[in-house]
Amino acid sequence: MNLKTTSRTGGQGSAERPGGPQLECFPVPALDERNLDELLEKFGKATPLELGQAWLEKPEADFAPGRVRTAWRGQSLLVLAELTDADIFTGMSGLNQRAWLLGDTFEIFLRPAGQPAYVEFHVTPNNQHLQLRFPSAQDFVRICEAGLLESAMLPGEMFRSRTWVQPEARRWFVFAEIPANAVCDGPAVPLSGRQWHFSFSRYDYTHGRSEPVISSTSPHAEANFHRQQDWGTITFR
Repeated sequence: MNLKTTSRTGGQGSAERPGGPQLECFPVPALDERNLDELLEKFGKATPLELGQAWLEKPEADFAPGRVRTAWRGQSLLVLAELTDADIFTGMSGLNQRAWLLGDTFEIFLRPAGQPAYVEFHVTPNNQHLQLRFPSAQDFVRICEAGLLESAMLPGEMFRSRTWVQPEARRWFVFAEIPANAVCDGPAVPLSGRQWHFSFSRYDYTHGRSEPVISSTSPHAEANFHRQQDWGTITFR
């Protein structure tokens, strides 16, 4: 979310062709989303996106790696994230609480090419959601500066997800299925051949550390997840 960073760095950028990763996303057959081993197998050929801290000369000492893979099926984007984490926790207990302030959080940013509006979806280790939609990058700044974040929150179930927490292996996983109608304005259209701009980000909290370690799949020049000029582009094949 980076609300504090936003107030310090100002505008969010709205480049229509962001300079981040260029990703080809391929369809997958029906799968059992309850079976993590099956998901790992089905996503095995997808290009992995590594989480990093591009705004720093070198990663923080407490930085823990993570990777994200994508696929699609029907009218939904599928996301599978594997997050290394020595201390997995969250205090989030219900829909649309401020996940990034309450503990470990995986974040998904999506904006169809040519559309100003974008979504920001959060998933926590206990599978709670924060669901936000901003009419444009400029509206994000206005909403945050005015303290009106609640006006951007989306009720109901905008997307589905599952999580697996493996503290003994120091990692947790997120699987998310995000329908196109949760992201796109207007009537549903086939995903094949479409392009969406995207970024995946993370807040990694550790007990005893005052601030979380944040990371992103986007090569952000500043620690600001809403810098859309740094986002990547997904092409649905």
